[in-house]
Amino acid sequence: MKDFPLGDLNPAQQEAVVYCEGPLLVLAGAGSGKTRVITYKYAYLTRVMGLPPSSIFAVTFTNKAAEEMKERIFRMCNGNWKNTWIGTFHSLCTRILRAHIENIGYKRDFIIYDEDDQVGLLKRILKDLNMHEALCKCVVTKISNLKSNLITPEDYISNTEGYEFEERLGKIYMRYQNELRRYNALDFDDLILCVIKIFNEDEDLLRRYSEQFRYILVDEFQDTNKSQYKLLQLLCKNHEKICAVGDDDQSIYKFRGANVHNILNFEKDFPNTKIVKLEQNYRSTKHIILASSAMISKNPMRKPKTLWTDKDWGEKIFYCRLNNEEEEAKYIAKNIKELYLKGDYEYRDFAILYRLVLQARALEEALRMEGIPYQVISGVSFYHRKEIKDIIAYMRFILNKEDNVSLLRIINTPPRGIGLSAISKIETEAKKHMISSYEAIKRLIKEDSVSANLKEKLAGFVSLIEELSEKNYKDAASMIKDILNYTAYLEEIEEDRIQNVLEFLSSAEKISVRDFLDKVALLSNIDTWENKKNYVSLLTLHAAKGLEFPVVFISGCEEGILPYFKALEDPLELQEERRLFYVGMTRAKNLLFLTSARQRKLYSKIQKQDSSSFIKDIPPEYCVCFRKDYSTFTPDKNEPEVSKIKPPFVIGCKVKHPTWGIGIVRDCYGEGEDLKVVVNFPGIGVKKLAPKIVNLERV
Repeated sequence: MKDFPLGDLNPAQQEAVVYCEGPLLVLAGAGSGKTRVITYKYAYLTRVMGLPPSSIFAVTFTNKAAEEMKERIFRMCNGNWKNTWIGTFHSLCTRILRAHIENIGYKRDFIIYDEDDQVGLLKRILKDLNMHEALCKCVVTKISNLKSNLITPEDYISNTEGYEFEERLGKIYMRYQNELRRYNALDFDDLILCVIKIFNEDEDLLRRYSEQFRYILVDEFQDTNKSQYKLLQLLCKNHEKICAVGDDDQSIYKFRGANVHNILNFEKDFPNTKIVKLEQNYRSTKHIILASSAMISKNPMRKPKTLWTDKDWGEKIFYCRLNNEEEEAKYIAKNIKELYLKGDYEYRDFAILYRLVLQARALEEALRMEGIPYQVISGVSFYHRKEIKDIIAYMRFILNKEDNVSLLRIINTPPRGIGLSAISKIETEAKKHMISSYEAIKRLIKEDSVSANLKEKLAGFVSLIEELSEKNYKDAASMIKDILNYTAYLEEIEEDRIQNVLEFLSSAEKISVRDFLDKVALLSNIDTWENKKNYVSLLTLHAAKGLEFPVVFISGCEEGILPYFKALEDPLELQEERRLFYVGMTRAKNLLFLTSARQRKLYSKIQKQDSSSFIKDIPPEYCVCFRKDYSTFTPDKNEPEVSKIKPPFVIGCKVKHPTWGIGIVRDCYGEGEDLKVVVNFPGIGVKKLAPKIVNLERV
């Protein structure tokens, strides 16, 4: 204990590190050094309490955070243990499933489907059921939410009798799960659900893991969903040695299934819980801390915290109200250029945050006009680029010939003359004989009714796959090299895509094919982002969580945008929007700019905009407000501003169509001119409509 560096921590951090007797909830405010606490606690458990690394189940939400946690722990503990359990929920569950998934009828060489793969599978299911493919994204989200809440297809179907849309969704969900099992594939949610299923069906195995994991350490606990929380409860139910670190004020992923009640009700689930609050902020200035704290304190459903800092007061928050989105974007670009030219900041020190992706257009244009380099972080992940997904599909199919999603991606990539009509024949043959599409191809090669030309092309594809499958690959890179050589893939793509493939190849060296495929399947956009280039960062508020920048701009601080219009009629959703704004504010270290526009093009027309109600919850002593002419003003909470925008459509509202009559809105997609509304018309069915084109009247 004498050589353990507790002196490096403040008193609250020390308390969180040394308490190991029972359940512990660490309420870690923004910028309070929670990663430091987690690192030191892990080291304390091993160096002082004597727990072996294999007995600590340390889990977080992104691979980037997990790798950072590992690196810090290894440095502090002077070792690089092979048998550690430090990772994301999905990666650690994958590890358990590779050992035990046969218990529930899958093979150990299962593949993991990302969202693109899910969409591909569901489009085919919807087509078979004569349903609109446009519903696909909606169905992916709804199925994910059902899984995160531990609702099986059977459970859902039994509780939706008499509701047409829900009954059809239940059939889709059931078919989707059956197809996944047939392909020996799991989606992200299944990774956790299958572990829970294994543990529920095998008490001895659960006891074994529970005894192995003598301490559970959870980062970002506020982001857990019901299934993740259930897994944690199973693992620690015999000892309750769990430390949950999180901040309810930063729970912003309800749309992904995250349940803020997990952290709010932790003490009820674990009655002997000790609570430690980390309230000293090491990131931001006093003005930023006090302003953001005052704003978030308006949320009624939260655990109170009082953040403070030893840092200077710094500049007050700047709030500027411009005439429109173009002026707003120019104002932001102008300030970035001025601060950069003064020499105080590099471009990499700036971040522009926004609620809606559509806001990026005007911002990008203004930055280009000023000659400011920028990067949009919320763009396509490196591993989701077409050329990378193509190579991954080949790798997956070589390992698993049941994977129809990958087969359909590669069968004519690069082009080998196997068109849509041929693919239709393959699928018909597969359904007719209840076999995989690959087996159907082999049957068609022998069919007299198939043309010699098509037989030759199909036989060439089968020969290619069989030859690639016969080899024993020392690592993933060697498989990729063979795929590229045998398919001549690089000859069919542009130079910039070739460079992406070569970069992908270099990342696959000295790692097994299975481990590499697991790794890339579980990566997200933010995992692959690095702030090394001297670019201004543009990203959504949701994507900004966990990051920090010296200077932050939050654009679009208006009612209907932030908070988003769908939240205006739901108190719980409105609280989440406030938390989202709080996350954005607390990303700033030195300077924070808030901007809004008096009018903005939304929903295909120019809308007059109110300032965000959240702005009015910032005490005036912490904020300097400017109008377009940069004269100061103080927002009056009682000032009658222009009328607030009325959200045109919200889920559950009634609308009138000129032909189909009255219907119920089931969902909304897109923004601005791309807004789409899914409506269920009795006797007609579900229709996807564009309000820009169709005259829909809210009733």
